[in-house]
Amino acid sequence: MPQFSPPHLAALAVWVLATIACVTAGRRASPGARWPRWFCWALAALIIIFWAGEYVADVILGVYTVQFTLPLQLTDLISVTAAYALITRRRWAVELLYYWAFSATLQATLTPDLGHNFPSVYYFTYFGYHVGALLAAAFLVWGLRIQPRRWAAARTLAATLGWAAVAGAADLITGGNYMYLAWKPAHGSLLSLLGPWPWYIAGALGVGALLLGVVDVVTRLLWRLDHNAGDSDSPEYHYRDSEPARV
Repeated sequence: MPQFSPPHLAALAVWVLATIACVTAGRRASPGARWPRWFCWALAALIIIFWAGEYVADVILGVYTVQFTLPLQLTDLISVTAAYALITRRRWAVELLYYWAFSATLQATLTPDLGHNFPSVYYFTYFGYHVGALLAAAFLVWGLRIQPRRWAAARTLAATLGWAAVAGAADLITGGNYMYLAWKPAHGSLLSLLGPWPWYIAGALGVGALLLGVVDVVTRLLWRLDHNAGDSDSPEYHYRDSEPARV
């Protein structure tokens, strides 16, 4: 799919508008409101439907292969983490989702590696779980105000490296290209600027660490500004309600 084509821009517009709407609503929710919990469950269900639906489509269309369609991309882990974070609101899951979403998922949404265009089912599945993860991260952190802890970005980088080790082993066994460790994506992305294989892998690690650091700095700056604004709703309320004494 051409980047920033009308279908791509439409998906980006849905993401921006939905984020503004759900974050605004979440921040205005009263402490006793039940709708945020139902919204979390509904969004989690949609993410899983879109994510699993892509694999169902692969099977139906006869294109499922162990080389390319096992759930070993970072996107797969992010989708499952998003659903888990929405349902449980456990802080460690929210942190992983948030930093992954606004680094890896954001990059994949802005520069999609997608060989299909609207109205293909893959258009809807791809943007369904990518936009869903971004929406979930924004709602949990900025709508329900579950603040990421210090070193959350570093823990996210460590988790990413652990998952990359699993994907790399799978690449060796299957001859696949999970997490793009064997070759670059076919369509233009940030990896296209990082040199040939295998050097772009080291470059991707550096860029990933840099992006996580930038997200962390910006998040803490925005959180401080938000706290200094003196909003009447306690920033800690939704976290205490969802995860008492589990930190």
